Amino acid sequence: MKNKNNITFSRRNFIRTSTLATGGLLVGFNLFNACKDTATPPIDVSKLNFNEFNAFIKIADNGYVTLYSPNPEIGQGVKTSMPMIIAEELDVPWEHVTVEQGNLDTKNFQRQVAGGSQSIRFGWDVLRQTGATTKQMLINAAALKWGVEAATCSASKGIITNAKGETLGYGDVVNEAAKLEIPENVTLKLPKDYTIIGNDAINVDIDKIITGKPLFGLDYKVEGMSYASVARPPAFGQKIGTFDATDAKTVNGVSDVIQFGDKIAVIGKNTWSAMKGKKALKIDWINDNKLESTEDHHNELNKILNSKKLNVRRDDGNVDKAFASADKIIERIYESPFLPHNCMEPMNFYAHVSDAKVHLVGPIQTPAGTASRVAKLINRDEADIHLEMTRMGGGFGRRLYGDFVMEAAEISNITKLPIKVVFSREDDMAAGIYRPAIKYRIKAALKNGKITGYHLKEAAINSNMYGLIPNFFPAGAIKNYRVESGNYKSDITTGAWRAPYTNFLAFAEQSFFDELADELNTNPVQLRLDLLSNVQDGKDDSIEYSAKRMTDTIKLAAKKSNWGQTDSNTYQGFSAYYSHNTHVAEVVDISLSNGLPIIEKVTVAVDCGIVVNPTGAKNQIEGGVIDGLGHAMYGDFTFKNGKPQDINFNTYRLIRMKETPIVETHFVKNNLSPTGLGEPGLPPAGGALANAIKAATGQLLTKQPFIKNLDRRKTDLNA
Repeated sequence: MKNKNNITFSRRNFIRTSTLATGGLLVGFNLFNACKDTATPPIDVSKLNFNEFNAFIKIADNGYVTLYSPNPEIGQGVKTSMPMIIAEELDVPWEHVTVEQGNLDTKNFQRQVAGGSQSIRFGWDVLRQTGATTKQMLINAAALKWGVEAATCSASKGIITNAKGETLGYGDVVNEAAKLEIPENVTLKLPKDYTIIGNDAINVDIDKIITGKPLFGLDYKVEGMSYASVARPPAFGQKIGTFDATDAKTVNGVSDVIQFGDKIAVIGKNTWSAMKGKKALKIDWINDNKLESTEDHHNELNKILNSKKLNVRRDDGNVDKAFASADKIIERIYESPFLPHNCMEPMNFYAHVSDAKVHLVGPIQTPAGTASRVAKLINRDEADIHLEMTRMGGGFGRRLYGDFVMEAAEISNITKLPIKVVFSREDDMAAGIYRPAIKYRIKAALKNGKITGYHLKEAAINSNMYGLIPNFFPAGAIKNYRVESGNYKSDITTGAWRAPYTNFLAFAEQSFFDELADELNTNPVQLRLDLLSNVQDGKDDSIEYSAKRMTDTIKLAAKKSNWGQTDSNTYQGFSAYYSHNTHVAEVVDISLSNGLPIIEKVTVAVDCGIVVNPTGAKNQIEGGVIDGLGHAMYGDFTFKNGKPQDINFNTYRLIRMKETPIVETHFVKNNLSPTGLGEPGLPPAGGALANAIKAATGQLLTKQPFIKNLDRRKTDLNA
């Protein structure tokens, strides 16, 4: 049965939402026993007798509730924030709720995905409607019990009260509520009445994280499990010729060596024996294709930029005329390298393929899609796949791709053993799915002190980044505006990397705008505000961002950072960007030490609508900013003859603790529906840093990493 909000309900002891884009949520009615005012959360829930109601909820004998969170948790906080939303509308005290990770369930949930900063955005309406509808049904049941009108009753903190002051706990009326008609219209709370949303909530896993309890994929173990270490082609463009496993099989603990495709798996009783056995393999790798090097990529991308046969992504006005009549043309080429993901927890997954089922456990951002691919790979019905999600020690897009899950499933299918594939750090970096190397050529036409034309060309390895976002700023702000793109097909695997499509583009464009501001003799902040004044929200369906929201965000960042009012030893850089449905502006403050930048502070203004959990929101912004600064400053990844040249942290440079700045985050206050936060803080960071360095040194940075392009005499890569 459905109500007019398109939420499906069952007559049994649960409420189900499964028809909206975000996925489903089952709430057992017995949950509401927890809402009596005498119920308090136990100190040790492991000692309680739990009742399992369905795949999404279990209730202790004292009414204490455990909600199962359906979406993968990669540190973005949805395991905390999504339950907060339903608890708010249910009026369930937050301290009466505990949360655990749910398993993959394609029958009851949709979009069990961690990617694109979309979990809260897609879940917002359905979770609120579910909570509010459930609460109204309970109020209706209490009203019938009292013989009064439901409109004369109210509910708060799990207690229903009538006009006489009589009370009933949710648990007192839950059975009656299950028999009632589903309300067609329910009243959602106004933001001013929120008691959970908008208040700081501690990460629901924090105690387990800091005490080392098993939460992550690497922690998962079962009795009798074997480990697999996989030898993969050391260079992109190679495949197996022949191999000799004689020495590998003599390693203590190694039980088997198998070939599957162009890979060889060494099976051992632990990771040590499996990895040592892999090193003992003698493999003749042969070249299947040309082995590519960074210099090859550099040349191919230049060819694309110089080509006249690119894909036109957007073409507004008359760009050619604007450039032909310009007083001056500014042109720059911006370059970025491949980047690995470098998750703190290397790729790993457990698989046990048996006749009864295929049991998969581990960290994955796309459980449903991965389960489907596994089923096809080993020729099993998708109903046979049982996938459990663990917490992830970083994802950043790498765990969108289930190649490591496929390996575990294929090896287990061959050996009929419970297998856990574990990557070493070297495996992780050498067999990655990298952010593609990219170049942008940006040109602007200037006439009578105005930007009259804008032309961007993108050249990328494999996949174009700009192709999916032609409607972001400055589209719509410049009358004559063109974007073109092309790509070079490579054997090197590429894919999404945190804030895909915008993580490098934002630096290129925001750095370019600062140069235009200098040329036009205007303040960089004012230049962006002037461009935004050309855009009327709602007048152009092809514009995704909001000019007003971006303007308000920029003004907040400028105010909170004391833009232009710092002391003589502090240099500021500004950047503003819209991505993943969120508007962000950042100001970086730096000082100089021996000619090199010291990042002192980053002031961030964010419009993400309603902030569900401020603590979690700030964590996401701070993490994104530091990630963006670190990779812009230091991230470099090159290839020679098909091989990555950096496969561990002794040579691959990341930002260090002593280099991280203070990050001060401010949210634009409004009552609009929430948008993403895991990624939007990253794109503006590189541009703000480059602009601060330019303000301090006069040096224009067009290539990442910045450290390679600063004065080499004053650069110490090992500092």
